[in-house]
Amino acid sequence: MNKQQTLQHYFGHDTFREQQEEVIDAILNHQDVLMILPTGGGKSLCYQLPSLLMHGVTVVISPLLALMHDQVVALRENGIASAMLSSMQTLEESQHIEQQLRANQIKLLYVAPERLMNDYFLTFLLDLNINFFVVDEAHCVSEWGHEFREHYRMLSQLKISFPSTTIAAFTATATPMVREDILNNLTLQNPKVITGSLFRQNLTITAKHRQSDGRRQLLEFLKEHNNEAGIVYAFSRKQTETMATYLKTQGYKAEAYHAGLPTQVKNNVFADFVSDNIDIVVATIAFGMGIDKSNIRFVVHMNLPKTLENYYQEIGRAGRDGLESTTLLLFSTQDIVQQKSFINDLPDSPYKESAFEKIETIARFSNSESCRHQQIAIYFHDHIHACGNRCDNCINPHQDTIEITQDAQKLLSAIYRTNQSFGLHYVIDVLRGSKEQRILSNTHDQLSVYGIGEKYTKAQWLSIADKLLELGAIGIGEYKVYHLLERGVNILKGQETVSIRQERLTIKKTSNKKKVEYFEDYEIDIFDQLRELRKTIATANKVPPYVIFSDKTLKDLSNSMPTTKAQMLEVHGIGEVKFQRYGEAFLRLIKEIENA
Repeated sequence: MNKQQTLQHYFGHDTFREQQEEVIDAILNHQDVLMILPTGGGKSLCYQLPSLLMHGVTVVISPLLALMHDQVVALRENGIASAMLSSMQTLEESQHIEQQLRANQIKLLYVAPERLMNDYFLTFLLDLNINFFVVDEAHCVSEWGHEFREHYRMLSQLKISFPSTTIAAFTATATPMVREDILNNLTLQNPKVITGSLFRQNLTITAKHRQSDGRRQLLEFLKEHNNEAGIVYAFSRKQTETMATYLKTQGYKAEAYHAGLPTQVKNNVFADFVSDNIDIVVATIAFGMGIDKSNIRFVVHMNLPKTLENYYQEIGRAGRDGLESTTLLLFSTQDIVQQKSFINDLPDSPYKESAFEKIETIARFSNSESCRHQQIAIYFHDHIHACGNRCDNCINPHQDTIEITQDAQKLLSAIYRTNQSFGLHYVIDVLRGSKEQRILSNTHDQLSVYGIGEKYTKAQWLSIADKLLELGAIGIGEYKVYHLLERGVNILKGQETVSIRQERLTIKKTSNKKKVEYFEDYEIDIFDQLRELRKTIATANKVPPYVIFSDKTLKDLSNSMPTTKAQMLEVHGIGEVKFQRYGEAFLRLIKEIENA
């Protein structure tokens, strides 16, 4: 049979999807391949079909047993001889599969990277007629990726042991840095690199600030998805269990899934979900990678993911069948604080610095007003036009927006007049007329922009800066120094206007309608860090936290950000005694935040 006949006979398709045939032809011509194609784009067929047209067996390296099992079951249903070798099999079963391989009775063999690097197994493979290797979920190779796995890194040995055997690598996402890392580590020879569009036109993306624990928002969302399959991602194992229990009390067929559950329980949940016995799995990110269930109609994140790569991979599990699907991201600034605290515990390294940049990127994405599909495309160096109302920002593009061109110009001017040599907090302090010694020492109190931004809190200026980052008007260089980009120059010259959603500049109010002088999107970040320190001190001193400082004091601290004793004594609720007992610890934390 030729390609077309094989496609129809085994897979039931009349035509190839975009770029599939190009990859298939490269493999048939024994050319190394790297294909970057979104989840649901048809990557599996790109290596399964050529295997049927070639002599020998194809060895597929895959990271998850559940994924391998699903693929093997699906292939056998299509009449394709396939098998997996893993810890799931008995010794007798493994020996039987090895006998079938020696007898050329299997076309596709699925293995985990750990097994592939086993000396016995490598020797066994050398005796087989292997037509090509497949590295699935290839982003796991890269230490710069979001799901780096040590054994994947060891796949660099493939070309040493099998120098003339083709390697075809596949992944749904890869930044330019990750792509180069994959190519270099696998030492692909003159590879065909094929990148599909990242735009998932059947996927609607929405992001919202989480209210309280987000349960009401989740229930409101689920009203539109009765009896449909979906994944709800939660941050912790405990959260998955409590949320699953809650959903069951609300009448939903839901179960929790996380790495701490007994293996049999996890297997049962997975099987029930794949079999449509349950509709919703509440899971940590350990669930779903490469899952072959095509009718997942929605994906919800109850917390901010660690990276935009993680997020894109996870929402990609919805709508693999090409039908309408929706996603919802609920987030709060506390998520950012929590993620950064984990990163802080890592040893200093380029990876740690990269992790901080990634969490800031996903935070900006969540808060942004621009087309979300475009932002994802830009991050991965792809280009798409506006998504055509496939994200919340495009569905409601001008909802409650106000023009802030003049304010944007003030910030851009302050960056320029401080020689584009300082961090954002410093620039904003200049705008707001801070009397900090470092500003006076640099004589930046003499600049024309000094003190012209007093009408906004620091957090509101941070929100304006985020808007300029989203627009590509400013950039962040080494040591987090901000500089103007071409679009920023245009705005500064009055050639472009800037608008922002009013809610991003709104100072939140308490229930008694009195203003609280902090801005939820950012200064609550500082407030939460101060509150954590208060709790630590209170625990050490065996007193209630409010005895240390009241919430009002912490809010005032988060707004004024004092860096000296004199400045701190001006804050509500702090006298000499309180300062002597606790002041220095809070000053140290504030300075760390300022320098972050």
